[in-house]
Amino acid sequence: MRNISVVTQFILLGIPHTEGLEIMLFVLFLSFYIFTLVGNLLILLAIVSSSRLHTPMYFFLCQLSVCDIFFPSVSSPKMLFYLSGNSRAISYAGCVCQLFFYHFLGCTECFLYTVMAYDRFIAICFPLRYSIIMNHKVCAIMAVGTSFFGCIQATFLTTLTFQLPYCGPNEVDYYFCDIPVMLKLACADTSTIEMVGLISVGLMPLSCFLLILTSYSFILCSILQIRSTEGRHRAFSTCSAHLTAILLAFMPVVLIYLQPTPNPWLNAAVQVLNNLVTPMLNPLIYSLRNKEVKCSLKKMLQQGTILSKK
Repeated sequence: MRNISVVTQFILLGIPHTEGLEIMLFVLFLSFYIFTLVGNLLILLAIVSSSRLHTPMYFFLCQLSVCDIFFPSVSSPKMLFYLSGNSRAISYAGCVCQLFFYHFLGCTECFLYTVMAYDRFIAICFPLRYSIIMNHKVCAIMAVGTSFFGCIQATFLTTLTFQLPYCGPNEVDYYFCDIPVMLKLACADTSTIEMVGLISVGLMPLSCFLLILTSYSFILCSILQIRSTEGRHRAFSTCSAHLTAILLAFMPVVLIYLQPTPNPWLNAAVQVLNNLVTPMLNPLIYSLRNKEVKCSLKKMLQQGTILSKK
């Protein structure tokens, strides 16, 4: 009878081909992580402290900032922990949690970008009915809905991955637990699950992207009908920040999960972009291109300076 040992912990090998660069990567990633947390907290405080920004668009931006605080926090603390010379081991439960929360927050952001595109569609195409359509109840339902469907998607993907037996090798050739690298360690045939997972992971962002594309097609048609140059410029500037954030969010998903032949180093580089760089850039994108957010930030910082001098 064959002796099968059940895996109770995994060893994170880190980013491929980066041996000897631990200190440099630690400093770089810690800087990204701190800037991400500070930037998104400032956006949150700026919106909460200004009554002028208590509108549906900024409500969803607040939710995005919350996601951008927690999303890099799924993998970054553990990565920084082992890059500083500590243990690379992660418990089985810890690995399950990493995979679940990574996909829960990632899917929530995907749905949130779709909701934000719909919000801009209503604001530009139906400006007179905007406050009626996008009332507090509708905004609350949409906000809860993004998290609810994100949770369903993440639960499905996590269950799909960890219902497999893990009884042999426990070295994860990556810097956190994700579906492709975990399936390689399973002690069973994973071809069917890989196909189902690929369809599920690919179908959700593709559906969101098509809905966003539909919203912006209508928005573009409406903008082109605006006669004044100032009005047209204002409408474009309102949407440009959102479009930039969408491209930064969706491109890594396509590169990581939908490439025909996976490249471990490319995957890791793109994943770092998705986990750390994009959440760090979102506050800059939304604040630098938005006069109202900039004014609120400036006012808040001025008030903080006055209080500190007292």
